Amino acid sequence: MFALSAQGPRSRGRVAPVTAPQTPGDRTWLVALAASLWGLSALWRGPLAREYPALTVVLWEHLVLTLLLLPWLVPAVRRLLAASVRTRVSVLVVGAGSSALATVLFTAAFAVGDPITPQVLQKLQPLVAVGLAALLLGERLRGGYLLFLVPALLGAWLLSFPDPLAVRADSARAALLATGAACLWAAGTVLGRAASRELRFLDLTALRFAVGLATLLAVAGATGTPLALGRDALPDLLLLALVPGLAAMVLYYKALGRTPASRATLAELAFPLTAALVGVLVFGTRPEASQWLGMALVLTTVVALSWHERRSERPAVAVAEASPVGR
Repeated sequence: MFALSAQGPRSRGRVAPVTAPQTPGDRTWLVALAASLWGLSALWRGPLAREYPALTVVLWEHLVLTLLLLPWLVPAVRRLLAASVRTRVSVLVVGAGSSALATVLFTAAFAVGDPITPQVLQKLQPLVAVGLAALLLGERLRGGYLLFLVPALLGAWLLSFPDPLAVRADSARAALLATGAACLWAAGTVLGRAASRELRFLDLTALRFAVGLATLLAVAGATGTPLALGRDALPDLLLLALVPGLAAMVLYYKALGRTPASRATLAELAFPLTAALVGVLVFGTRPEASQWLGMALVLTTVVALSWHERRSERPAVAVAEASPVGR
């Protein structure tokens, strides 16, 4: 059912759709490559977040992605206008909340926290998504779901705080921002699942960034947020939009057609591992032993959830049907 995905914060969406049984030309390696690109996000998002307001960074990021997807936007708008009211509302919520607001929260987490925790906390998405799917799509949660939820929450707590028994305000703020982003991305997955019954993946992607851009422009105007970026910020901004954004997304969805979801989930572990390496080697972050334990708990739990949903005769979440979704 749900397979882990994660975020770079952008399209990224990233709960992998259920795929058909393995076919010739398995592309697990390509999923791992895409996930590794997501893990590079901190290289550009972190420095930008420390120099400029999070809203400014995300607005320019959305502008670049909207321009790149412009050829697909007009036909996507036509299909949206012909769709049901529920689909239109879903697209608006995905664009304004799951794309614009979630990415602002995620970017802000880099400004107040370390470069590893916000990215690994994205891995809570599948656990949040299955709960929202039960609430919004009528999918049924079974008692076994708690066996995955409890250790994942414990792992998130250990990961977020260097001293889990003495929580400081700055680390709590970073964790709350990153978790809020993960929850909004999970909501985008669920609503994208609903909207995908009438719209194609490219439609959802183009509309997501365009609606997000319009939302960010409105918020920036209402709050008086400065939108100017220094010339030195442009390389980081373009690399952020093109590498962990567009390139990773294209590789990921290209690979999923020939990669079983259970393998895709394992391959996506390249994302937090790359994020951890970037944090340690580039930014000099030194996680405590309890944080490494928390990271292991989060990743193990999400992989176990995906494996259980694929193999068990009684999955933790009863699903009527599966359809491709994107965050």
